[in-house]
Amino acid sequence: MGFANRINNFAGQPFIFIAAFTAQKQIIIILPPYFPPQYRKVMKNNLVLLILLVFSAVFAQKKKREEFYSSILGETRNITIITPPYYKDTGEKKYPLVIVLDGEYLLEPFNGIFAYTAYWDELPEVILVGINQNKDNMRESVTEYEEQTGLPYGKGAQFFEFITQELVPYIEEGYSVGPMKVIAGHNITAGFINAFLLKEKPFFNGYINLSPDFQPNMEDFVPAALQSLKTPIYYYVAVADGDAEDIRNKAKIFNTNMAAASNPEVKYRFDEFKSTTHYALAACAIPAAIYHVFSFYQPISSQEFEKIASLPSGQAKYLKDKYEAMKKILGYDVTIRLNDFKAVEVAILKKGNFEELKELSSLAKKNYPKTIFGEYYTGLFYEKTGDKKKALKTYANSYSLNSIAEYTKDFMIQKAESVQSTEGN
Repeated sequence: MGFANRINNFAGQPFIFIAAFTAQKQIIIILPPYFPPQYRKVMKNNLVLLILLVFSAVFAQKKKREEFYSSILGETRNITIITPPYYKDTGEKKYPLVIVLDGEYLLEPFNGIFAYTAYWDELPEVILVGINQNKDNMRESVTEYEEQTGLPYGKGAQFFEFITQELVPYIEEGYSVGPMKVIAGHNITAGFINAFLLKEKPFFNGYINLSPDFQPNMEDFVPAALQSLKTPIYYYVAVADGDAEDIRNKAKIFNTNMAAASNPEVKYRFDEFKSTTHYALAACAIPAAIYHVFSFYQPISSQEFEKIASLPSGQAKYLKDKYEAMKKILGYDVTIRLNDFKAVEVAILKKGNFEELKELSSLAKKNYPKTIFGEYYTGLFYEKTGDKKKALKTYANSYSLNSIAEYTKDFMIQKAESVQSTEGN
């Protein structure tokens, strides 16, 4: 019986069929024509999560489970380390480290979104580390805090030191970890992660709080701490209308305090999800959280293009600075995307700032050496500034260089012919 016929035999059954073809990197999702009304909201909240979980299998990262003995805790902890599909420990490329508390159920949703976005190069490749802690009341004990200060206490203080003094150094020693470090938690573990922010020098650069159950006074302490920071911090909070009232109220107070604590070094986002349960929140919020924390890495968007196009000058410098900032945060050179070059090219031509094409050419030659791309911008500079002889010579000299994307020998021949046809005009 063929694949299609077998699927037809299930017609009318209320289920989701997901087929993943690893070799072809394809996913087929077949939805039934009818869902019972009581399940529609559940499916809406969790379909994205299902898709991301499938992506994490199709675009498979390398996963390693370990029993990690902690001398600070005096016990063994189960951790999972996930590296990108093409991870290389050469030292040339550094990878952001993302620590995920409640690893039993939060790690795979994080893994799924990173696997999906790796295909589109919208987020950097990262090293994910999940810490399991939902066993024998472990979750509650390791988030123990002092009632007056809200800071880790007892077993909570030990767990704090386990992460800062044992786990992260262990990962840094065994893997190519960059300066960007992120931590995420849900409910009481989300409240716990803020202790790392209150150190004299915050231990992590990014904080993802999913339905945070803030420790006492943290809704006041954290905004005050963020207000005075001199280093970049990416901070995300999400709550659902299905959260407990205490969680929602504290989060709203926190958000109000953050609005008053303006600091350009802090990239802050607050989301409140409607018609969403406490547990479904993770499926909804994790993609938004990750995109916020790594917003500096994303390609030039339509909104960012409008900002660049409105600049009186300095479009090429904007592009250079954007990628220099990425390098500073990530710890390695990020190749400037072709589409980002194109966006800046359009902005330059729109403003008539043709001199900036020379700087764009230098950037292109640095990022794509021995290709036609850099010569294209040199030729375009001469063409737009009226030196058609030099434009023709530049285009012709590029024929022996390597092609990249649409920048081929044929493309450059067309450019040369276009210039020739206008000579004397």
